[in-house]
Amino acid sequence: MYKSELDNYIKSGKISNSFVFFGESSFLIDMYTKMLSNIDDASVLSFYHDEYDFNSAKAHLSQASLFGGNNILIIKSEKKVPKKELDILIDYCEKNSDNLFIYAYYGSDHKTYNNKKAFAKNSTMSVRFFHPKDYEAQNIVAEVAKEKNVNIDKYSISHLLHIHNGDVALSCNEIDKFRVYDRAITTKDIDNLVFGLAQINIDDLIKKLLHKKDFRDDLKNILEHGEDEIRIITAITAYLTQLYMFNIYIRVNGTPNALEILGYYAPKFVVDEKAALSLKFKPNTYYKLHELLLESELKMKSSSVDKNAILLSTLIRIEKLI
Repeated sequence: MYKSELDNYIKSGKISNSFVFFGESSFLIDMYTKMLSNIDDASVLSFYHDEYDFNSAKAHLSQASLFGGNNILIIKSEKKVPKKELDILIDYCEKNSDNLFIYAYYGSDHKTYNNKKAFAKNSTMSVRFFHPKDYEAQNIVAEVAKEKNVNIDKYSISHLLHIHNGDVALSCNEIDKFRVYDRAITTKDIDNLVFGLAQINIDDLIKKLLHKKDFRDDLKNILEHGEDEIRIITAITAYLTQLYMFNIYIRVNGTPNALEILGYYAPKFVVDEKAALSLKFKPNTYYKLHELLLESELKMKSSSVDKNAILLSTLIRIEKLI
């Protein structure tokens, strides 16, 4: 099932006591694991990555709770728990409603769990979490802001997400910084307080790339500071998507409108810069660029590949396409 289906079950109270969470969004996997395991007076056993031990996990679910409440077992790992062991742990939950088991799988091989037949014999809820869509990401950040009594509107939230390239986890972590203000948060406050150096560097790299200037020093600097090759590719894709949106809007309406294109107000110099750059490329070029970037991202996500080599090759091919 997907996040929306799980949300409906939670709202109706018809929730299972065993879950398998997987998918593209580690943030949502973490969020729902924390939310569903937040039970008072529960006996919790958590395994992280290589800590998992089947016998200890089985013993925890088979014994009576030390506190007379729920026994909660949480396994967080990029490695797969053998299906036979997983079925046994789930069976302990089928037999005892006081047990709760959450298996949070952070690996990339989703085939085993993305199958309705995988857990058809029991009540386990197997949920795939995709990266939040723009409106979902805004709602999540807005909810965190509400919990922390931070007054911030949707346009400022969009701006915050943009700075962090749509990363919901990073954006939520920034909310604490705004608690010092006893007023509504503006985009200017965000620019002053949010440290978005990595994003700024990536933007500089992208601009040089699209203007066919030497980008190698920028790329070296970004990689040396620990930036991931896949994130660079997705940042370029997101930037080009914005330019394409500017291109379409200008061709239809004549002049750009940042609020309608981006969903938030942007400084005039930023709007003018993106508008001018967007018109340099034809729609067919945008199509070819996106095709190349998505193909490269897919290659990078395969095992045993040289992501650095793929990234450099992709950037060179981008320059040839424009």
